Amino acid sequence: MIYTIILIVVILYFVSLIVRDIGSNPLAEADSTEPPAQTDFVPKTLCKFNGKDDPKVYLAIEGVVFDVTAGKGFYGPGGPYENFAGRDASRGLALNSFDPAVLTSLDEPLDTLEGLSTEERESLLNWKSHFGNKYTVVGTLSNP
Repeated sequence: MIYTIILIVVILYFVSLIVRDIGSNPLAEADSTEPPAQTDFVPKTLCKFNGKDDPKVYLAIEGVVFDVTAGKGFYGPGGPYENFAGRDASRGLALNSFDPAVLTSLDEPLDTLEGLSTEERESLLNWKSHFGNKYTVVGTLSNP
């Protein structure tokens, strides 16, 4: 029972963040004359795009790197998703968890996402679709 209540609270929190963020479309604000350069990233090259070491904020979901700089209030320093900045956010988003323990170390191979339930995989797919509709793809993330 307590887990159900916690799950509902977490889902409501994510929904409220999404609803508040719907009004802005960073794709509409992007300079259409210069498309972003597509880049191949590995975990150690992606990690600098965390909003601290570089003003840009990128995160990856299942090997796709998104420029989420327009949502820096969410993904940059001090934001609720800041631990995903410059990282592969796949498992954290699938589990709806901000716990740093869900992030793979930069020295380890990318998370294969093994062990996710059907519901968690569906959640991840929904997040990836949300990011794809809202943010620009700037590259791919793979193992070195």
